[in-house]
Amino acid sequence: MKQLIATAFKEVTLVEAETPSLKQGEVLAQTLVAGVCGSDLHAVQNLHPFVPLPYKPGHEVVGIIREVAPDVMGFKVGDRITVEPDLPCWNCKPCKNGNENLCENMQFFGCGYPQGGMSEFWTLSAKRLHLVPSDFSDEQASLIEPLSTPIHANKLAFLGNKDLSGKSVVILGCGTIGLLTLVAAKYFNAKKIVMTDLIEAKRARALRLGADAVLDAGSSTIVNDVRTELGESADVVFDCVALQPTVNQAVHMADKGGIVVIVGVPEKEVTIPLPIIQDHQIRIQGSATYLPADYKDSIALLASGALKIDEFVTAVFPMEKSQEAFDSALLGDQVKVLIRFSSAD
Repeated sequence: MKQLIATAFKEVTLVEAETPSLKQGEVLAQTLVAGVCGSDLHAVQNLHPFVPLPYKPGHEVVGIIREVAPDVMGFKVGDRITVEPDLPCWNCKPCKNGNENLCENMQFFGCGYPQGGMSEFWTLSAKRLHLVPSDFSDEQASLIEPLSTPIHANKLAFLGNKDLSGKSVVILGCGTIGLLTLVAAKYFNAKKIVMTDLIEAKRARALRLGADAVLDAGSSTIVNDVRTELGESADVVFDCVALQPTVNQAVHMADKGGIVVIVGVPEKEVTIPLPIIQDHQIRIQGSATYLPADYKDSIALLASGALKIDEFVTAVFPMEKSQEAFDSALLGDQVKVLIRFSSAD
């Protein structure tokens, strides 16, 4: 089979590899499409804190089952599936408490794992698969995994409430995760949503997708600009950039009593103004991947039609042009780049 490997700085290589053998509890799947994630872009530039080069990418995966182990129930040959790529041990304290996304022995399919979804075939435990609704296109299904991340982040901001009703929300960054966070916050009934970004075209897309206001993140008065637009401090700030300047901005936008949710993958450590966080009772909340319930909400949101697929899936490359796909994603002017490995026919 053909398999993609991120081999060096900004380089991916399509190589010949042996098709994996099916084990107990697993399915053998053929990849239909795989998304190039922001985490992949960090990793291929040697910027990801947990995924060194070389690695086998592909965790935003839609596939079709070609073989099922005899002990697997609930799946059959021909089913379209998507992957929940975090691979917990199921034995540690977080796993036993239902927080398997925080597994103490976590492995991650497509991120430092022996297999990745950017290959023609792969095997994985059936426990990490979700059926794709029959009326979803492959492109629509490709957004289930990335949308689950901001859905999980939004839920962490509920603080015991059923949703974000009555809450003013700021989203820092109008890239893929920022825009998906916007869709999720709207789905969860946020009162008002303001977004910031350095790039005008990205701000324009956020406005088209339903942000109440967009502001230039490069403004020297961005914190006051946001608070003026909201008419108050932010109840929740989702930092989808996770750099020192955005963390600083987020804390001051949420001052006092607000929540800062870190959604973006940080390239390195940052500092925080701890005296202000303590004295002004600001909550700093990390958000790590997702849980099965987040996948269910993601599928429900996509089925509702609240997300405009064409605004998100902006480029699709064939497997043979995988390097071009990564190059295009690295330029930063796409939202979601997909690589097509096969069709369901």
